Amino acid sequence: MAGLMWLRCVLGPHLQRIHRSPDQSVSDGRVGRRQGWNYQPRSLEKHTDSILAWASALWSLSYYSSPLLLCYLYRKGFICSSKLVPVTQYLGTVLLCLVGVACLRGYGRWKNSEYLQFISILEETKKNHTPANKKKVRCYDFDFSYWPADFNWTEVNSPKLSKAGVSLLKPEPRLRGTADSVLHSVRTLPCHVIGFLIAHSFGRRMLYPGSVGLLQKAMKSMLQQGQARLIEELDGQRNKLVSCDGNEIDTMFVDQRGGEGQNGQTLVICCEGNAGFYEVGCMNTPLEGGYSVLGWNHPGFGGSTGVPFPQNEANAMDVVIQFAIHKLGFQLSNIVIYAWSIGGFTATWAAMSYPEIQAVVLDASFDDLLPLALKVMPDSWRPLVQHTVRQYMNLNNAEQLLKYQGPVLLIRRTRDEIITTAGPEDIMSNRGNDLLLKLLQFRYPKIMTNEGIRVVRQWLGTSSPLEEASLYSGYEVDDEWCTCVLLSYQADGEVLYPWNVGADMTLEGRRQLALFLARKYMRNFEATHCTPLPATEFHSPWKL
Repeated sequence: MAGLMWLRCVLGPHLQRIHRSPDQSVSDGRVGRRQGWNYQPRSLEKHTDSILAWASALWSLSYYSSPLLLCYLYRKGFICSSKLVPVTQYLGTVLLCLVGVACLRGYGRWKNSEYLQFISILEETKKNHTPANKKKVRCYDFDFSYWPADFNWTEVNSPKLSKAGVSLLKPEPRLRGTADSVLHSVRTLPCHVIGFLIAHSFGRRMLYPGSVGLLQKAMKSMLQQGQARLIEELDGQRNKLVSCDGNEIDTMFVDQRGGEGQNGQTLVICCEGNAGFYEVGCMNTPLEGGYSVLGWNHPGFGGSTGVPFPQNEANAMDVVIQFAIHKLGFQLSNIVIYAWSIGGFTATWAAMSYPEIQAVVLDASFDDLLPLALKVMPDSWRPLVQHTVRQYMNLNNAEQLLKYQGPVLLIRRTRDEIITTAGPEDIMSNRGNDLLLKLLQFRYPKIMTNEGIRVVRQWLGTSSPLEEASLYSGYEVDDEWCTCVLLSYQADGEVLYPWNVGADMTLEGRRQLALFLARKYMRNFEATHCTPLPATEFHSPWKL
């Protein structure tokens, strides 16, 4: 029995924090009742763990530098049978030493009562995945790869789900004849190969820097503190979800249904940015507003596995929604999707795929990735960038959002330096403007004629709330009249967009409605791209 427990300690996960003792009861639901502490390994475990960490870092470094290293060894004549044998023997000796170090670390853990208690609870939870055991294992913060799965996509029967993944909107292919198509494929083969290599190497890491291991290691302390706060102060529940592509998605749920006010009955699912994590991301905004909140990390971020390509992102979003419905007990009509920046892709996919959701709030998001990608790449690369984005990183937010019929709120950062194509000083180059215009043009085509587009662009170009209000009053926009017109049209029975309202209206009336709708669908926030959104700026979208 002792030998088996020692083996479990050798093969067990790295324990980082104890949120509270498993037998420590929480007498009431008040904040601040679950104080935890960082796990303190003893001397033997601490030193052996450092040796293994250095070995892991050296292995990672050699793995990523292997092409250059192999070229260097080849030029120096080291890659030959006479010299490879000693090297292989040396590596075998090193590996054997590391195994010995791992065994010593296991012995150090075995002598630590806190680790023994943890590993016993973890093994019992794997055997019997009962709510009581899950509650005990949630008292610990450890390597998420060892965390037992809490929800699997196979537990639900949904027509949207298959092992191949959920459906995405694909770019329309150009129509060509058979012979022309074959010739075109041959000509563009180099572009396909180069685009694939770019997307799967530095392209994906540029688009999602949060998936880079070095950045995650640099943020490790901050992420641990953020997670401890969510669990110990807000009674958050960490869960592992398994999506249809096999990726494990790290999630955090804070239930505020029993709190003051009615906001807790609404679940806000948060979609983070390209370097955002639920531990320190946009979850805090709806939490401060009293909402129940479900945060999740992109594939490859934090405890989530995989890589953040569009298909994997959509698969992850799907299992998060299924978990919210089937395990957390929320109806789609009580779910709001809130996204920041690049999280707008999964948010708009969810809105397109689950049209019954209550509303969508997009903060500092854009209409399409391609213009932003072209901004940071050389002009000579334009055809290659277009092909790579459309084939492998097609974040077509506007196209997906147009499939949704429900309430939408867009929040534009007036000093945004990330999603502008000409710098933060040119507010008209903010791609959030294009997202608003595409949405309004689709939903209200008779209002958003050339004159309607012109006045909305004029409104988008205002640089301050005072200038915005001056323009609004200059066109004598009557909010009450605009609301009555839209309500009257809605009462006629046509409720699905696009609407024909404005077809028989004067030019002045269409101008008023265009400005009225622009102001209802978009709110300005005087800040840069990465400034946290205050809870006072988080509102339910406008609806008639």
